[in-house]
Amino acid sequence: MKPFTIDTTNGVCAVLFIFLGGFFAAQSLGLEIGTAFRMGPGYFPLVLAIVLILLGAVILVDAVRFESEPIGHIAWRGMLFILPAPIFFGLTVRGLGFIPSIFLTALIASFASGRMRPLTALVLSASLTLFAFLVFSYALGLPFRRFGPWLPPWLVL
Repeated sequence: MKPFTIDTTNGVCAVLFIFLGGFFAAQSLGLEIGTAFRMGPGYFPLVLAIVLILLGAVILVDAVRFESEPIGHIAWRGMLFILPAPIFFGLTVRGLGFIPSIFLTALIASFASGRMRPLTALVLSASLTLFAFLVFSYALGLPFRRFGPWLPPWLVL
């Protein structure tokens, strides 16, 4: 009979998911849950926590059944550019406005790849900014400041 082993990578991931799901489930129980037809503020977080726990259980079963490859090279450059980009957007969208924040966020995130060239990054950021502006402003009609108060008046067209 095969000895009992757990794949370390998937096992740690599963335990992390189950722990976080349990923590959020316990926190959501402090809120009113309600029913499926009259959801309270704790209903949706509880459902998501249960899904996270179930996902962790599936990963744990997989960790017991199969052995995976070890964790390889960690893409530090990607993490250093991708993770701060949405944080930058959230911190600057009110001050700079939607258009400059989207442009700079896309510019920051585009350098996660080592093969990205500055001109390509500028074109990509400008294209994404134009697309986001057209979708959110005209197609969806969302009201937002295109340019914020941090920019000097002479810079805003």
